[in-house]
Amino acid sequence: MAARAVPNIMKQGKLAPWLYLLPALLVMGFFIVYPMINTISLSFSNKDGTASAATTCVEGRTCWGIFENYRYALTAEIDSSSVGSFWSSFWRSSYGNTLKWIVLMVSGTVGLGLLFAVLADRVKYEALAKAIIFMPMAVSFVGAGIIWKFVYDFGTQQVQIGLLNAIITGLGFEPVAFLSVPQLNTIALIVVGVWIWTGFCMTILSAAIKSVPDEILEAARVDGATEMTVFWRIMVPIISPTIMVVITTMVINVLKLFDIVYVMTGGNFGTDVIANRMYTEMYVNFNVGRGTAVAVVLVLAIIPFIYFNIKRFLAQEEIR
Repeated sequence: MAARAVPNIMKQGKLAPWLYLLPALLVMGFFIVYPMINTISLSFSNKDGTASAATTCVEGRTCWGIFENYRYALTAEIDSSSVGSFWSSFWRSSYGNTLKWIVLMVSGTVGLGLLFAVLADRVKYEALAKAIIFMPMAVSFVGAGIIWKFVYDFGTQQVQIGLLNAIITGLGFEPVAFLSVPQLNTIALIVVGVWIWTGFCMTILSAAIKSVPDEILEAARVDGATEMTVFWRIMVPIISPTIMVVITTMVINVLKLFDIVYVMTGGNFGTDVIANRMYTEMYVNFNVGRGTAVAVVLVLAIIPFIYFNIKRFLAQEEIR
């Protein structure tokens, strides 16, 4: 009897973990795997999602066959007739604007987050200071967009209800249409993103700074190192893995950015980004094939950063 019980226990031991995982696997399969497969399938279809994308080819243009939606997703906004017009169109396209967001918002949030983390660590009211800086994260992105839309409000009348234009006109200058002037409007939207996400970066980087051994810092100061030297030569190299994780996390957040642009400008006046373009194709132009193709391109752009984050996390776990 005992000899027969051993194989049954071993068999049960191999099967039991999968039974525990089964509910989670079913939920993930229904809400993640199936929608992903369906999205990829629709990206090869035509406007109404019923036939091959090859039927959407325009006469006189290079056709990519069933990949026609991807040709549109990658090139429709960009004029490739000449080098000058190509780059000019690229910087005005949703891809160019997304690249601006990545460069300016990621550097702004990580840089300010690191600065606030260092400064807050040296004041007596550290908890209060961090709470104030982190507070914008408690506001929804839609709510933040509405708040800042009032801040940037531009009126044709003499009295300005927008905070910034009220200050500008109070100083004797002409009001500025922050959300409709090309180039300036994208910067104005990025400021909103920095305002929201700086607190998140500060919190993660502050935890990393507190993990730096005090003995190393004190030894450097005793040897005559200045605070700037201690920061750049000791603290930054030690917390560099965390900085890289924060940077890649912010890049992923920027690539998925939608709420702020949709609420404040709707993608108009040259402020469109990839996620907003996907929404426009799907729910404004009602073009399922093109909208899902943009979605697949967006996912493919995010995957390398997710992979880097996972690889960095596994490397840190091995060190521990």
